[in-house]
Amino acid sequence: MGEQLKKNYFMIVRIILMLSFGIGGYLKMDKATTGVSVLILLLIAFFIAAMSLLATNEKNPDYDNTRSDKSKNILGIASLLTGAGLFTAMMLVGGKSFILLGFYLIYEAFIFFKVPAFCFFLPLGLVFIDTPIGFLAQFLILSMMTGCYIQQEFVVSSYKKQIQEETILEQGLKRDMETREQATKAELKKNMLAASNQILEERSNLAQALHDKLGHNINGSIYQLEAIKLLMDKDPEKSKQMTQAVIDQLRTGMDEIRAILRKERPEKKDLALLQIYKLCEDCNQKGVETNLEIEGDVTQITDRLWEVILDNAFEAVSNSMKYARCKNILIKINILNKFVRCSITDDGVGCENIKDGMGISGMRSRVRSVNGTLDFASEAGFTVNMLLPI
Repeated sequence: MGEQLKKNYFMIVRIILMLSFGIGGYLKMDKATTGVSVLILLLIAFFIAAMSLLATNEKNPDYDNTRSDKSKNILGIASLLTGAGLFTAMMLVGGKSFILLGFYLIYEAFIFFKVPAFCFFLPLGLVFIDTPIGFLAQFLILSMMTGCYIQQEFVVSSYKKQIQEETILEQGLKRDMETREQATKAELKKNMLAASNQILEERSNLAQALHDKLGHNINGSIYQLEAIKLLMDKDPEKSKQMTQAVIDQLRTGMDEIRAILRKERPEKKDLALLQIYKLCEDCNQKGVETNLEIEGDVTQITDRLWEVILDNAFEAVSNSMKYARCKNILIKINILNKFVRCSITDDGVGCENIKDGMGISGMRSRVRSVNGTLDFASEAGFTVNMLLPI
């Protein structure tokens, strides 16, 4: 209710002015005209209705968004003409005591036609008209009306327009943020699936390579050992030579297996990224919005640094989920020329007094082992910052 009064306060003020001017004019009529009091009251009622229709017809999105500007203009002009006709009839029947309604009609026309600000001061030149209310009262009333209408039309309306534009801008920013958030989620899921598919593909390649190389090698060695078993008593020298051949074959097979494992083993970078993506996905499923942002060339990060980043990220995110009561977590990895900067930030309750428990001590130890630095910030939420030399 209070909000509606704030929005429509100026319309209420205008209705009060119309009622006051109409009733005041009725009370100040000449006694000779009292016989037409019913007619005057009807004219006042119709005038108030026409002006109220004009006021509600203003181009106000809170009032009506369904009608076109053309229909609003036609209805507004019709209301003004009707009001002018009713005012003329009141002046003819009731005399100059209704002059203030004429001034009111002028100000309403100014608002409808969007005239410049200086036009609102023109009615002040009419204060010298001889009326029953007197010069001073007429001047004060017109001055008050001028101030009210100028304030509404050029101050309050401008402020409302600015608020409306800012609201539209804010809604646009929210939509952009939601779009970016959805894009980030989609990118996160895409990267996680890509890394997972890569790992599965590498496992498949490894299994195929082991089957091709190791399987044939072992089968061949088994056949030779079976032959050695049969020749062992009959031809020991031949058996000895064949045994040495099996040993050499198996040794060659082991070398091939090592080469395959070195070649097919997934890179530490891919495994670490996959685990971080999986960590973000797990947090999102638990209701905490978690995102990963990476800037720079990740190939510059060594395997040892990936171990530190991964272990500390798991520790920091785990602490945020347990103690921070946060809604958002951001893991950011920024690769610079000679350093890697990694931060894990949440928007939770923060922690002013940081105690080095097992988790914090472990994080410090891991960072110290690669000659890096670790610090914490708790201004808004909680942040773990790591600076690691490449």
